[in-house]
Amino acid sequence: MTSTSTHGSSAAAIAEPPTTSRARVEDLTVTFKRRGVPVHSLRGVTLGIHPGEILAVVGESGSGKSVMTLALLGLLAGDPMPLITGKAEVCGVDMVSASEGERRRIRKLHLGAVFQDPMTSLNPTMRIGRQVVEAAGSEEEALRLLDLVGVPDPQRRMKAFPHELSGGLRQRVMIAMAVAGKPDLVIADEPTTALDVTVQAQVLALIRDLCDKLGTSFVLVTHDIGVASQVADRIAVMYGGRVAEIGKTDEVLRAPSHPYTVGLLNARLDLSLPTGRQIPALAGEPPDPRAHPSGCAFAPRCSAAILDCAETLPVPTPASTHSGVAACIVPGATTQEAVRAASPSFRPMAEVDDGAPALRINGVNKQFTVRRGLLQKDQLHALRNVILDIAPGESMAVVGESGSGKSTLLRVVAGLMAPDGGTVERLGGRPQMVFQDAGASLTPWLTVGEIVGERLLKEKGRADRRELVDRALLQVGLPPDVAGIKAGMLSGGQRQRVAFARAVIVPPKLLLCDEPTSALDASLAASVLNLLQDLRRELGMAVMFVTHDLAAARFISDRTAVMYLGQIVELGPTEEVITSPKHPYTKALLAAIPTPGAAPVRLPGEPASPLSVPSGCSFHPRCRERIDRCSTEAPFLYSISGTGGREASCHLSRLPAKEG
Repeated sequence: MTSTSTHGSSAAAIAEPPTTSRARVEDLTVTFKRRGVPVHSLRGVTLGIHPGEILAVVGESGSGKSVMTLALLGLLAGDPMPLITGKAEVCGVDMVSASEGERRRIRKLHLGAVFQDPMTSLNPTMRIGRQVVEAAGSEEEALRLLDLVGVPDPQRRMKAFPHELSGGLRQRVMIAMAVAGKPDLVIADEPTTALDVTVQAQVLALIRDLCDKLGTSFVLVTHDIGVASQVADRIAVMYGGRVAEIGKTDEVLRAPSHPYTVGLLNARLDLSLPTGRQIPALAGEPPDPRAHPSGCAFAPRCSAAILDCAETLPVPTPASTHSGVAACIVPGATTQEAVRAASPSFRPMAEVDDGAPALRINGVNKQFTVRRGLLQKDQLHALRNVILDIAPGESMAVVGESGSGKSTLLRVVAGLMAPDGGTVERLGGRPQMVFQDAGASLTPWLTVGEIVGERLLKEKGRADRRELVDRALLQVGLPPDVAGIKAGMLSGGQRQRVAFARAVIVPPKLLLCDEPTSALDASLAASVLNLLQDLRRELGMAVMFVTHDLAAARFISDRTAVMYLGQIVELGPTEEVITSPKHPYTKALLAAIPTPGAAPVRLPGEPASPLSVPSGCSFHPRCRERIDRCSTEAPFLYSISGTGGREASCHLSRLPAKEG
């Protein structure tokens, strides 16, 4: 690893005065080598992190966000080592040019880190208490830290192993360890991406509280501007290894200056999306870091680009719409409402048979046996008396937190596991399934053409199969020539399109989707949702769409079923469920959706374990509206008077005629 000191642009220096920065990246360039080919991950990044502030770094995958934070941590590595120029200073020490011993000292005294998946950072063979004590120095301090980050009953949690905690609790443990040494700066790299909206709101509120109480600075890396807007003081938008725009959060969100920032805001899922129109996703793909264009890296995707954009590399200059800086020669804000109103409408729904339901689920139960030691066994209640019908051509969203039973229900419907009670009738034939991680569901040694065509009947000739494969690829927006390459050579969004092509090459009556957008950047998620709506309408398919995102559910579904601890607690037309929720849990999910300019709203407590379902209403320990009977009497899924097919499992929503 080599370093040379350089200076950032004057505009950036004015915007980020070094004297007020707790950490500072100055004209940082990082180039890796992959099979002898240079990969330009960072190309002259300059920004500062001020004392006691939260700086959010946003952008699509490959924009350089994580590489920049690894430089601040002094953890950049590779084989061969990357070529690095510029500076990445923390508390006055350059983590690029410093010796390994000095970098280790800075990490111990001044830095903390929280990564996306706490299970890869926590030792699975050690109890939580021992791991926190190692960071905190004493059991007393470890208990104090766990209490500080909101871990309930910390004395008992100290004895647990990481796999015995929920995702939210594991992330809180990681934050406790990160702040144990009272660091000046904490790097939080996508700490909420894999979490439900309710747990995400808790973690974001915790980061804000710790920043205010301890004076710690945070760098929050995320691809979701909505997440950044809830807690960040400033936002830095990165694209193609450079800073496209940086400024105060409220100013950037109100009047973005760079067209890329505008595009990210337009593509973001929220409850204001017009459901009859396509989400205005960014066109094209992010630049290849092996061959960046000579001019602006965003120019090939920018609707406002002029001829100079392809030839001139823009430098950060004072933004035209706010007090920060932007690297654009034709800056200017475009309203989100105007862009969305001009987006194309979806095609009409194809004619479908109005006969028997495409899916009928009647009283389904599913339990798993969980061993506790050699002799003791417990029953985990994953599904409890689930009743649900999906009409031909209907789209049904199933929403809820992790552990609510959504994915188990989907696997029972797909026939991947048998129910322990009740029945599942797939009246439209065998359903097809699209999974969350397309890369893991596509056979790596097969070509795209072989993957997509594997469902075709064996008696079809090679020419017929190739014609159908080409047609399926075009249907999902991919050129036919990708049929000859391996799926690993495609981007994440392209792999997800391949998964859809495989599912619809023989059009199913029912398509099952298990969180197909939760791990994607905002623009890729928008593209996938647009594709799903197009395919559904063209083929007349019914869709069962599992998600923890109510904004995605609203865009894709006709009706929504809300699940909690293995039961459906609310069911009805999606727009009515969103605008007039009847169950307190649905209200909590809606309140937790990241909203620009609004503080995150916490849902108290953690979901109860399906190993020990609470008596009465299973949600009552976390419910702010509970009454006495909620703790003793389990409600059923009651019809709600005058709401057109609405049902809710809540005593407060029960018909007066059924009281008593």
